[in-house]
This record gives sequence, structure tokens and C-alpha cells, in this order.
Amino acid sequence: MAKKLAVIGAGLMGSGIAQVSAQAGWDVVLRDVTDAALTRGTDGIKASFDKFVGKGKLAAEDAEAALGRITTSTELDAAADADVVVEAVFEKIEVKREIFAALDKVVKDETILASNTSAIPITKIAAATARPERVVGTHFFSPVPMMALCELVRGHLTSDETLATARGFAESVGKTCIVVNRDVAGFVTTRLISALVVEAAKLQESGVASAEDIDTACKLGFGHAMGPLATADLTGVDILLHASDNIHTESQDGKFAPPESMRRMVDAGDIGRKSGRGYYTY
Repeated sequence: MAKKLAVIGAGLMGSGIAQVSAQAGWDVVLRDVTDAALTRGTDGIKASFDKFVGKGKLAAEDAEAALGRITTSTELDAAADADVVVEAVFEKIEVKREIFAALDKVVKDETILASNTSAIPITKIAAATARPERVVGTHFFSPVPMMALCELVRGHLTSDETLATARGFAESVGKTCIVVNRDVAGFVTTRLISALVVEAAKLQESGVASAEDIDTACKLGFGHAMGPLATADLTGVDILLHASDNIHTESQDGKFAPPESMRRMVDAGDIGRKSGRGYYTY
């Protein structure tokens, strides 16, 4: 099994993927465009390891060893000798295509290029490269060290070998995989949560029920650990709005069209826990 990983993007998702991979024995290079972003990412990883050590879930020496397996760089060329590259940058197709086109020129012929996108079709990203058969979706969930799922997504041309390598990587870092066989926008998980959040937001907007009661219905009626509007606040109302818009644009299916109240919340900066207010106040 290949053991050199490059993670492009040192935000919450990228640093989380770097953390679990280093803990699992992978040598990881974490790349972002500024030293400040890399420092924030590595500080987050250290803080997360400290929590696990403090709770007795990880030995201090194992955390230290894992940190030692992570290097950082502002250069894309740092991915040149990676066996697997995972891109975890902002959900904009133009940004991702630019990164994949550049990676295609610097990595080894046999390198797997993976995207952590939650809603953008893998085929569109892969088309920016000369190796679409070696491009795959590896959609991790936040927070990566805690969430057990990885959604593997086949692009139109993704090979069986690439899918198998991606599965091997994800399972090696402790994740359980599901496979999305057809490259629809939003895949399985984002389509499901977007449809649920959009409908919940419409019910709340039209005064059918309060956010609290809608969430209680999902928790006690369906056994959900968290209601859809609390989930939107946790994920970021802006993130779910953007994802729903992407799926709606691709599918032209009205159930994914976010209500106006959701757009106004994002316009006003009420985007959930990270801003202190969304469907709830924090």
C-alpha cells in the first residue's frame, strides 16, 4: 500500500484528513497558499491530538510520531512524489479544475488524484487533467477525526483500480466507505441532507413549525442524532446553501432550490455556529 499523501488545502477538512492519515502511518505533506494558513492548520492538528491524549484515547508518543510525519509547503510541487493526492479547497469548480490541471503536470503517472468535494461532479474536475481514469472523489465528513464515513465517488471515467486504491487509502485511515457509482451532483449524502435541510428551512420560513420543533421531529420521529436545521448551523448555512445551489443547477430539480430566507441569512452573516447565530443562537 502506498504511503505518501499530499493534502491540498489546510482548512478544517484538509488538516483533518492530514491528521488521521499521519496517525495511520502515512507520510503527509500539507499544502496551502500561505504560511499563515499552514500554521492555522497544524495548530489545529496539534490541538486535536492534545484532546485525544488528554482523554486517554491516544498515547502522547503516538501523537508526537504522527506530528513528525506531517510536513508543510506553499508549493504545489511538494506533491510531486505523492502516491495519493487529496484536494480539500473551497467548493468552486474553477478553483478545483485549476488545481487538478496543475497537479496533473507535477505528480507521478500512477498517482491517484482525489477530491474531497461534497457536491461538484468528479467528471467535471477530472476533465481538467490528462488522467481522468485516475481521478476519484473521496468525500470525508467533518470533523474528520471523529466521523467514520468516506463517500467514494466514481467519475464517468474513473477506473476500477483507482476506486480500489482510494478505498484502500480511506480504509487505512479508519474510515468505512460507501461507493457512489454514478457521478450525480451532491452524490448520496449531500443530496439527502440538502433535500432535508431545504424542506426544513421552507417549513420554518412559512411558519408551519419552529426550528426547534422541526429538529425534534427528526430526532424523535426518525432517530436522527441531530435535526436538519441544527446540522445546517453546525456545517455552516452558507456551505449548505452553496451545495444545494450546485445540486439544483445541475439537476434542475426544484426540491434542491433553497428558500429566500436561507439566502437572506447568509447575506446577513447568520451562518450558524461559526458566526454565533443561524437557525439557533450560540
